[in-house]
Amino acid sequence: MAIRERLYTIDDIWRLERQPENALKKFYLIDGELYWDMPPGYGHGRLAGHIFRFLMNYAEAHGLGDGSVETGYYPAYDRTTLLAPDVAFIRAKAVPAADHERFVPRMPDLAVEIQSPSNTLAELREKAAVYLAHGTEIVWLVLPGRASVEVWRRGADGAPVSERIGRAGSLSGGDVLPGFTLELRRLFPD
Repeated sequence: MAIRERLYTIDDIWRLERQPENALKKFYLIDGELYWDMPPGYGHGRLAGHIFRFLMNYAEAHGLGDGSVETGYYPAYDRTTLLAPDVAFIRAKAVPAADHERFVPRMPDLAVEIQSPSNTLAELREKAAVYLAHGTEIVWLVLPGRASVEVWRRGADGAPVSERIGRAGSLSGGDVLPGFTLELRRLFPD
């Protein structure tokens, strides 16, 4: 849900999230426009947890980086865009310090957005384009109702391109997580 009152920044979000009346809201920004979602339900959270576990088990075993769940990321050069992917991964060379408490001043290398009943596919695709425009290399749009994932990357011409992978396929970590694969049957059992 968009809230159009004025141009917002990450500092506004930091304040809004600390107000008691906003305890159940998850805010994000795209070009200064404020949006909010309610917390996800059990199925959504469970799926995010599984994806995070698969990614982190692989990343830790190979020393590739670190991940987070529902953490705010923004491009360091743009304080009017803030996204909080359901799951994110950052390569080892860019992981913030363990005691970093604020939003992360960079976009993740891999972002995962899981469709909730309150999200349209168009909204998720807009987020994918924003991630890619600000440096994310791979975006997985997980579509539980379709038992599939749209994988978004920048094409050779720099424009966003996607492919849909169904239950019988598998996800790849590409250059972000070399050698990583995740069979979608593990996320969407028959």
